[in-house]
Amino acid sequence: MTPATDSSTAHDPSALRAAGTAPRPADRPGTARRRRLRSPGAGDQHRAGPLALAILVLVALASLFPLYWTLVAASTDSHRVVSTPPPLLPGGNLFHNISYVWNNAGARGMGVALLNSTLVAGTVALSTVAFSVLAGFAFAKLRFRGRGLMLVLVVATMAVPAQVSIVPLFILMKHLGLSNQLGALILPTLVTAFGVFFMRQYLTQALPTELLEAARIDGANSLRVVWHVVVPIARPAMAVLGMLVFVQSWNDFLWPIIAMNGSTNPTVQVALAGLGTGWSTDWSIITAGALVGTLPLLVVFTVFGRQIVGGITQGALKG
Repeated sequence: MTPATDSSTAHDPSALRAAGTAPRPADRPGTARRRRLRSPGAGDQHRAGPLALAILVLVALASLFPLYWTLVAASTDSHRVVSTPPPLLPGGNLFHNISYVWNNAGARGMGVALLNSTLVAGTVALSTVAFSVLAGFAFAKLRFRGRGLMLVLVVATMAVPAQVSIVPLFILMKHLGLSNQLGALILPTLVTAFGVFFMRQYLTQALPTELLEAARIDGANSLRVVWHVVVPIARPAMAVLGMLVFVQSWNDFLWPIIAMNGSTNPTVQVALAGLGTGWSTDWSIITAGALVGTLPLLVVFTVFGRQIVGGITQGALKG
């Protein structure tokens, strides 16, 4: 039996602690919640350890090595670039090789080829993004007869190899009077099945139906709904799709060299193909041309890469 405490002992914290009946800190209001918030390991999952940093550095170096080797090969001569062991440091012929490429790539020089590729890739990227947003929104949120069958047919076209359609496509471009013209490179790629399917999948998850119903109640027509509701939500996916289409159109070689055969107004890839012809292959000149043709893509990634990441992050925070 524990002796009963008198009134003075009941109000004395030291006496209560001596008697073993003092309230523990964990029993005080809010203490358990603070202990949970300060539990060991909270927030540590967002910190990268030394091993993770080392792996990221190795992956970054491995990714940048092809670009560095292109710079090294473009700054040497044809004999040194094929020597054993190969050079690991840049040489002194970079500007000479770039000047040769600029003046001799294609019939009108590398500047015209870069302008043509920028025009073609930019137009194809903008048109693909615009049409893909409209078609993706229709397949994702609109209800109409035959929607499922049409989507299956669109996706099924992705299984058809591009080489199968080259001959009929070339005949069609010739009948339309677009042979050896940049329009032959733009018209067949104004929209792609991949872009439609990509935007459809994104809008199905990211676009709430309640927003569309609210816009309809406010009296917005279909164009206003697309411009004020669909486009702001689809902006991150539009940036990613535009980047992918731009790079694909910029690097396309098979169809441009067929459609622009004999043209004096080629794209970058067709112009670079002429650098390897001759009695001997000058690999330093070829790599210098590849370096010049890659620089615009690096600029595009540098300018729009942060916007893509920012748009994705903004969409995640809003969600």
